[in-house]
Amino acid sequence: MADNTDMIKAAKDIKGDEEIKDPRRKREIIKTVIIVFLAVLLVLTFFSNTIMNRSLAEITSERATSGKLTERVRGSGMIMSNQSWDVTVDGNKTIDTLKVKNGSEVKKGDVLFTMTAGDNEALTAAEDALAVLELDYQKAMLTPSADYSSENQAIKNAREDLAAAIAKRDNAVAGLSGVRAAKEQYESDKQEQSYYTKLLTKLQTVIAAIDSDEYSMAPAEYTNDILATKSAADTAESDYNASCVIYTALSAEGSTATEAELAAAREDMEAKETARNEAREKYESEKFELRTEIAGKLAEAETEAELYAARVSAYESENAGGGMSIDDLNADVTMKQRTLEDLINTLSKTQKSDENTQKMTALDLDAKKKEVDKAREKVNKLKSETGTTEVVSKYGGVVSNISVKPGDTTIPDSPVMTVDLSDEGYTLEITVEGEKAKKIKKGTSAEVVNNWGGGIDAVLTDIKNDTTPNSKNRILVFSVTGDVDSGSYLELSIPCGGGNYDTIVPKNAVGHDRDGDFVLTVVSKSSPLGNRYYAERVSVEVLASDETSSAVSGSLGYGAYVITAASKPVEPKDQVRMKDK
Repeated sequence: MADNTDMIKAAKDIKGDEEIKDPRRKREIIKTVIIVFLAVLLVLTFFSNTIMNRSLAEITSERATSGKLTERVRGSGMIMSNQSWDVTVDGNKTIDTLKVKNGSEVKKGDVLFTMTAGDNEALTAAEDALAVLELDYQKAMLTPSADYSSENQAIKNAREDLAAAIAKRDNAVAGLSGVRAAKEQYESDKQEQSYYTKLLTKLQTVIAAIDSDEYSMAPAEYTNDILATKSAADTAESDYNASCVIYTALSAEGSTATEAELAAAREDMEAKETARNEAREKYESEKFELRTEIAGKLAEAETEAELYAARVSAYESENAGGGMSIDDLNADVTMKQRTLEDLINTLSKTQKSDENTQKMTALDLDAKKKEVDKAREKVNKLKSETGTTEVVSKYGGVVSNISVKPGDTTIPDSPVMTVDLSDEGYTLEITVEGEKAKKIKKGTSAEVVNNWGGGIDAVLTDIKNDTTPNSKNRILVFSVTGDVDSGSYLELSIPCGGGNYDTIVPKNAVGHDRDGDFVLTVVSKSSPLGNRYYAERVSVEVLASDETSSAVSGSLGYGAYVITAASKPVEPKDQVRMKDK
């Protein structure tokens, strides 16, 4: 039984091997694999565009257009009343009831609030202030009158000095001839004194040179001859010294000189010694003679110098203080005349100034008197005030900035509330760039962006400089009318003028980087599977903008598609997919 089973299994295995080795079966398997591969490839081909698009940024684009565009500037500011009235209360009073609230419209004479008299602190303060003012007024009345006695004495002294100077000048003119002769002699004596003074210096230099045998600084006109004699003596001395050296060398122990050579050297040395002595004696003799001669001239020069110095000194002593020239005397008279005139003019100006000061003092006294009267009236008023007091509006307008509530105590001169005078209108200021302000004209009407209820108008009335240091901005001042409240904010859109432009794109399509402004356009490229879309950077210059659009210039054609939004960041040359519309 077991043998039969094994035989049947072996037969089946042989049959299976034969089926696998069948060529027809093998071809069918290959054909099936190829069909499956082509089917998968076809599916991938048909759906590859969809798969790829799912990974691309989805963009929204709009076409560039042309036409008219009105540029606008946006800004906001707080509304301020052109004129307001701060409601204040004298003294410390207690607020009883408030008849109005912020935003209430009031007319002239309407009751704003009621109050009751507080403690006597206000009265005490008013009485103290009155006492201070009265004391100040009494002190001001004690101002002394002006005193000009010192100025008048100075003018009297100046007149006397002027009279003395005129008399001195006139006396000098009377003796003018003698004065001129003495002056000429004086000038001559000064020249002689100068000559002998310079000569003394020269001669003293020569004496010093002779005594030191150093003639380099001595005047040549006195030392030319002695220099030649000194040069000869110096030469003879040098020759003698040289012969001594030769003789000493020849006579030295161990010398090979002969007796004849030694005798000749000694004879030469003795001869040069004699020549040296004669030259030295001649120099000393001439030096003595020159010094004696110079000493005599020096004594004469000293005598002459002393003589002329005495004459010059005598003239200067005689004319010291009074030895002035006619021109000097005339100048002295002129100076004293001007001094007198200056004193007179100064006194006149002082008197006029004092007169004005007296007038101002009188005005100050009058003002102080009025302050005293006003303070006294305030004291009397506070003394008479009792019970409840109504405070009414002096003007018609809108109430704002209420700073108290019932039960509060007022602070003197501190505003309780403000009444904006509606008849005077409202103002709003907006700060803009200086270049943009150049495009805006006075009288332009602005659109109120947050004017949901309507009925508000804003007109540009003035353009002024921004006072902030180093600021190039300008401030636009608008007159605002309509249903507005002081302290509220308005946002304005201001037209800056319009124009026709060749290329207009959505404002959100314009980007900016370090290279400037640009837009990303959509470029279409064909492929076997359809059109592909790519982002391309185009540099532009923004010419004008409004709320939604910008006029640009650059290499951007009419009708070009620009990217306005994307599902993720897009860079130039990125492939993108268009949003389905």
